[in-house]
Amino acid sequence: MEFKFTEEHNALRAEVRAFLADALPDERGAGPVRPTSQENWPEQMDFMKKLAKKGWVAPAWPKEYGGLAWSHIKQMVFSEEISYAGAPDGGRVFNVGMIGPTLIVHGSPEQKAEHLPRITDADVTWCQGYSEPGAGSDLAALQTRAVRDGDDYVVNGQKIWTTGAHHADWCFLLVRSDPDAPKHKGISFLLVDMKSPGIQVRPIVNMAGYHEFNEVFFEDVRIPVRNRVGEENNGWYVAMTLLDFERSNVASIAANQRQLEMLISDMKARRPGGAYRDILRHRLAELWLSNETGRLLSYRTAWMQEAGRIANYEASVIKVFATELGAKITNFGVNQLGPAGYLEPESKHAVFDGNMEKGHLVNVSPQIYSGSSEIQRNIIATRGLGLPRD
Repeated sequence: MEFKFTEEHNALRAEVRAFLADALPDERGAGPVRPTSQENWPEQMDFMKKLAKKGWVAPAWPKEYGGLAWSHIKQMVFSEEISYAGAPDGGRVFNVGMIGPTLIVHGSPEQKAEHLPRITDADVTWCQGYSEPGAGSDLAALQTRAVRDGDDYVVNGQKIWTTGAHHADWCFLLVRSDPDAPKHKGISFLLVDMKSPGIQVRPIVNMAGYHEFNEVFFEDVRIPVRNRVGEENNGWYVAMTLLDFERSNVASIAANQRQLEMLISDMKARRPGGAYRDILRHRLAELWLSNETGRLLSYRTAWMQEAGRIANYEASVIKVFATELGAKITNFGVNQLGPAGYLEPESKHAVFDGNMEKGHLVNVSPQIYSGSSEIQRNIIATRGLGLPRD
């Protein structure tokens, strides 16, 4: 059996590559892939504007909402090329992947008219107000309160691990609007302007030295009732909405490939000899083959969605596989590079501008966010293998 893309898919891949060659700085095309960070925010927003001019901010969305109604395979091709190039498209994560689909399904006509065009035009940035100090994986345990007061909700509480809150214009927020209801009920989904009085954002710097996360405090913040998405106390079901867009996780696989190519080029340049060379070659070959396996798993997931099949546990398989493999690659990388592999980017002796060291630290978190590896393995066990929950 021969696996290959159609002429249409290959034409799109060529178009995306040409766009990236023109849109990204010259040094990015030839150099290392820098971990996506909120630190390079002007670069992120500049790239988003370039995507907007092409109509590529949300190409998978229906055309009536500013998208191009791309198929799953076309979405996958796009994601693969964007990620391999190391493009700074982090501004799409919450805008396009989360709040946009939620508003498409549950938003009022007024909410869609106000917010969706601003997303596809790259004029606004969103953050996610879900996790709390006592409500992470058990999100339904959240305690941030919203009390109805006329045409407003008055919100008090705290959110944590809020990525990009220090740059965001808006936040989609889960609040407890009925404290007496069972914990999965009594929750409402609100849209809050981050410039509202009573909101305080405090930075959380991660172990790679990046300021991506924040804790956000709400003190008597007034949010208009018209900013509620869906019915009052039905926010949990609104929050769980995700349209059936591409879920292949091919972006992680493409980023892994770029890291491996960097390590191969380093080995060729240094030309180690003897048994050490053989160890490096065999380990790199093993990691490369693993990543190719991940690529096929990603392609399979997209193919299933293209055929109208639901990729449930299959998406969990590739999420675990790709994120854990990424950590293995950068762990191997910093050791292959020797002491210089652990140097910060600021050091003149750092290899690949410190990219491998930063990637080694950053690659811990993908195994936790968006459903930890443990949660994904439970999904695989119960939904994929049919094992009992208890």
